[in-house]
Amino acid sequence: MTTTTQDTPLVSEQQRAVEEELIETVVASFEHAPDARLKTVMQSLTRHLHAFVREVRLTEAEWSAGIEFLTAAGHITDDKRQEFILLSDVLGLSMQTIAVNNEAVGDATEATVFGPFFVEDAPEIPLGGDIAGGAKGQPCWIEGTVRDTSGRAVPGARIEVWEADEDGFYDVQYGDERVAGRAYLNADEQGNFTFWALTPTPYPIPHDGPVGRMLQAVRRSPVRASHLHFMVTAPGLRTLVTHIFVEGDPQIEIGDSVFGVKQSLIKRFEPQAPGAPTPDGRDLAGQDWARARFDIVLAPAAA
Repeated sequence: MTTTTQDTPLVSEQQRAVEEELIETVVASFEHAPDARLKTVMQSLTRHLHAFVREVRLTEAEWSAGIEFLTAAGHITDDKRQEFILLSDVLGLSMQTIAVNNEAVGDATEATVFGPFFVEDAPEIPLGGDIAGGAKGQPCWIEGTVRDTSGRAVPGARIEVWEADEDGFYDVQYGDERVAGRAYLNADEQGNFTFWALTPTPYPIPHDGPVGRMLQAVRRSPVRASHLHFMVTAPGLRTLVTHIFVEGDPQIEIGDSVFGVKQSLIKRFEPQAPGAPTPDGRDLAGQDWARARFDIVLAPAAA
């Protein structure tokens, strides 16, 4: 006799019993883990992984290909490229984890993916400073405030910012130790901040490795919608990792390769004519530029 269930299509009762016995044996092997949370995670992971294998009736050749894929992801990962974060991103796992861990609180700014190119120890710039560091692109003036969900200013909030240049590359992708397109600054006593950046442009995530080959195999674009990364921290408030996206960018409609776009994070980047006066009097030598506003609201830290 064969049975068809959601996880075991066309499997005999005898075969089903063999498979379920193995699951319970593996689950039981974690029963004495001293950390209750670790026990929960490992037992749930075991059940879900086995359910996947049984649902698709994974072949040994497919299992081997999966191991080779993960091995290749490990080999290409280094201190400047994290292929496993990239994999998590393109599977939507990063965004799902973010959704679970950043519950909506009032009008708090929505979070989105961290991405694989954040680097510790970015240089500090003053208010009104320039994060570009020589990176190519259209200058863009960014201004805004940092407040909590009660509307109070958050003085001194640390604002980390990073982005790709107009060619679609982050500084760490060049391999010459440059530091460009990234910096941090602190909001003033009223929670205000201003800085110069580059107007974001669309670019592909790194697709010369196993994740890129997977996207090609399933006919998915590796291109990300234009964005500027932020990480904002302040005592007593939940750390915010987010982006802002460029209103009118066609890639938003086509689809962001890591599912990071949220409507509330799409901002108007107002184009400014060549020679138009800048807010801080900066001389751009007749170059055109843009400006955008991003008002940030931080949620309370979890109890």
